[in-house]
Amino acid sequence: MKKLYLAMIVILVMVCFVGFISVSYAIEEVKIGVIYPLTGKLGPAGSDMVKGIELATELVNSKFEGISLPLTETEGLPNLGGAKIKLEVEDHEGSPEKALSGAERLISQNNVVALLGAYASSCSATASQAAERHQIPYMCPASSSPTLTERGFKWFFRTSPHDGLFVGAFYKFLDDLKEKKGKNIERVAIFCEDTLFGADVAKIAEKYAKEHGYQVVAKIIFPTGTNDLSSEVGKLKAAKPDAMVNGTYVSDQILLMKTAKDLDFDIGGMLNSSGWIDNSIILPTLKEDGDYTISRDVWSLDLAGKKPIIATINKMYKERYGTDMNGNIARAFTGAYALFVGINNAGSTENVAIQKALQNLSMSADELIMPWPGIQLDEAGQNFKAIPIMVQVKDMAYHTVWPFELASMEVVWPMPNWSER
Repeated sequence: MKKLYLAMIVILVMVCFVGFISVSYAIEEVKIGVIYPLTGKLGPAGSDMVKGIELATELVNSKFEGISLPLTETEGLPNLGGAKIKLEVEDHEGSPEKALSGAERLISQNNVVALLGAYASSCSATASQAAERHQIPYMCPASSSPTLTERGFKWFFRTSPHDGLFVGAFYKFLDDLKEKKGKNIERVAIFCEDTLFGADVAKIAEKYAKEHGYQVVAKIIFPTGTNDLSSEVGKLKAAKPDAMVNGTYVSDQILLMKTAKDLDFDIGGMLNSSGWIDNSIILPTLKEDGDYTISRDVWSLDLAGKKPIIATINKMYKERYGTDMNGNIARAFTGAYALFVGINNAGSTENVAIQKALQNLSMSADELIMPWPGIQLDEAGQNFKAIPIMVQVKDMAYHTVWPFELASMEVVWPMPNWSER
C-alpha cells in the first residue's frame, strides 16, 4: 500500500512539474509577417492597407464591447491562452525581387508563422513562392491576378475576388445597363498597364467582351509608371468606344484622367480596376475631374445603412488615422481578420494546423465588414463567397451603383462631356 501511495505522489509531482513547464513556455505572441509597398508609387496604397491590418490586430489583441466581430470580447487569441498578434512589417517598394527577399527574411530571421500581403500581384507571386517553399501559410487580402490561385499551391489563400470575378462583373454591369436601363453600349476599349495585374485584366477583359457580345475597338497596354499617355489616349479617342475597361494603378489612373481632359476625350463610361479605390490620393488630386468614373470594389462606406458594422469600424479607423477607409483598406482588414480567426481556430502556431484551419475556415456575413455572404475557401485557396460591387464617384465621394438592389445612387451613364462640366 505504501508503494502505491508513493507511486501516486510521484505521478502527481510529475504532472505538476509538466504543467509548470507548459505555463512557463506558454505562447505569448504570434508573429505575422506583413509585406507591402510602403515607399515608391504604390507606397501610399500599401501604407493604408497596413493600417487596416493594424486595426484588425488591435481589435483582436484588446477587448472591445459591443462590436459584432470575432475575437473582440477577449484579449488576444483565446485558443492560444490569450497570445497577442505581433506584426513584423517589410517594405517591398513595388519590386517582386524585394518582395521575395523580404518574405525569405520574415520567415527565416523573424520566425513568422504566416505572411500577409502583398497588394501588387507580381509581388504576391514571388513572396508566396517563398511561403510555399517553407510551407508557411500566405494570406492574400487583395492581389487580384487569377493566376495566383491557379498554381496548385497548398499554402496560398485569398479572401478577396480575383480579376476574373471583377472583370466578369464589369460585363454583367454593362449587360444590366443595356437590359434594365436601356443604354446603348456596343464598343469597348481595353486599357491596361503592363505588369502581371494589368496583363491579366487585359486578357480576361478581351475574353469576356467576346462572350458578352461586345466589340473590342482598342486594346492598349502601356508601361506602368509612364509620364506621358498622350499617344495612348489619342488612339482611344480615335477608336470611339462606348465604354472602357481599365487595369491601372493609382498614378497611371490619375495621368489617364488628366490626359483625357486635356485631349477632350469623351466616353460613355470608364470602368476602373485597382487604382480608383485609393480615395486618399485620387480624389484630392483630381477633385471634380474624377466625377462619374466607375470602379469595381468590394466595400463602400455608403453600405453602412444596410450594415452598421461598416460605420463602426470606419469610425475607429478614422479616429486613429484621420481618413475614412476605402476598399483596399477594407480588403486588408478582412484578410488579416480571416487569418487571425484561422490561427485561433487552429489553437496552435504549427504550420500544418494553421493550414488546415484556413482550409476549413467558415465565416458568416455577420462576422464581416464586407457585403459578402461570408468567407469560405475552395481547394485552390480562393474565397468563393467574395462578390464585387460597382461604385461611382460623384461630388468627390463614392456611391454604390451596382448591383442595382444595393445602389445608394442612380448610376450616371453616359459620363457628361468635358465641355459640359
